[in-house]
Amino acid sequence: MKARHRRFAWIAAGLVAIGVAVGLVLNAFQSNLVFFYSPSQVLSKEAPVGRPFRIGGMVESGSLQREKDSLTVRFVVTDTAQNVTVRYTGLLPDLFKEGKGVVAQGSLGPDGVFTATEVLAKHDENYMPPEAAAAIEQAHKGGQMKSSK
Repeated sequence: MKARHRRFAWIAAGLVAIGVAVGLVLNAFQSNLVFFYSPSQVLSKEAPVGRPFRIGGMVESGSLQREKDSLTVRFVVTDTAQNVTVRYTGLLPDLFKEGKGVVAQGSLGPDGVFTATEVLAKHDENYMPPEAAAAIEQAHKGGQMKSSK
């Protein structure tokens, strides 16, 4: 084999190795990508069923229900236009309260209940995740447009 052919074989092998590495990195990145959806988007079937995503909005007042002798809770997340029931097993953050902002990560079941694996609460009265604030603002605008017709 000539030196020229040997050099070409090494370059081709290197390009194949780089291509495989890039493919594996992109696959891992896509597997760990988690999107944010508002309750209105979830109920309009924009959110994936069976895949993890984040839902955010306000915890509806009076919706928190704790199961007896269990760490499982149910509450309703709203963007003031639509509501989604969330089920979570675990300790809730100290700042979690009804009427306050929340972001939950998990997946939507076939029954329409969002099963959360993680619940995040806002850290002070002035902060709300930008996605949740935008979703609530958009729902308000959508609700005002519908009622003015």
